[in-house]
Amino acid sequence: MTKAAGRLTIVGTGIRAGPQTTPEARARIELAQKVLYLESSGIGAAWIESLNASAQSLALFYAPGKPRSETYDAIVEEILSWVRKDLDVCAVFYGHPGVLADPAHRALKKARQEGFSAKMLAGVSCEDVLFAELEVDPGTSGCQSYEATTFLLYQFKFDPRAALILFQVFALGDAEYNPKSHRQNLPVLVEYLQRFYGADHQVIVYVASPYAIGDSSIQRLRLDQLPNASLHLGSTLYVPPKNLGPADLEMCDRLGLEVE
Repeated sequence: MTKAAGRLTIVGTGIRAGPQTTPEARARIELAQKVLYLESSGIGAAWIESLNASAQSLALFYAPGKPRSETYDAIVEEILSWVRKDLDVCAVFYGHPGVLADPAHRALKKARQEGFSAKMLAGVSCEDVLFAELEVDPGTSGCQSYEATTFLLYQFKFDPRAALILFQVFALGDAEYNPKSHRQNLPVLVEYLQRFYGADHQVIVYVASPYAIGDSSIQRLRLDQLPNASLHLGSTLYVPPKNLGPADLEMCDRLGLEVE
């Protein structure tokens, strides 16, 4: 079956549009016949529009109280409507286009189902920036990442000896777009996490700055203080690992390692 002429490329701007946008992603934005974007800052939006005169924001599909599923359906349909015109389309998302970007994945899948060429390019995610700015190494004890509401709903089995990252704590339990935080649900998260870490375990509420000039927000506090933390739409909760405990002596012996 011959593929249709339209093409979709999904890219990310990184957390700081411009400085963290890969050369590969920038080239796709510049060369596309139609650019559609979701960007968190006005500076980022202006930068995208400066690269391609066809650039159009997808933010208009969001509205307070509107179910996120309806918003995502509308975004996907808007992206595909331009691909169906046999255009070379570039859809631009904030951060990494494959991380916490449901419409990006859905548009990619739908485009391929309809016979169009479609691919996603890697970008800098909020997790990547977190590792750098909190100066933590995920290879030291391991790292587990979840969307906060999904983490509570399905109660995934996780290891407190490895770092835990929870995204979108601002929108905990929120099925609709809401510019105000669902703070009333934070005690539920705290109650659950205290079973594994204790109330006095130190955690970090992190918000990566989208600007090249300006510091990110880093709040260090006890777990039981989380309900009173200052939250932002991009707030991520980083829970440092508990003590690793002793290594398995039998495994050390099998690997030929000495135990200090």
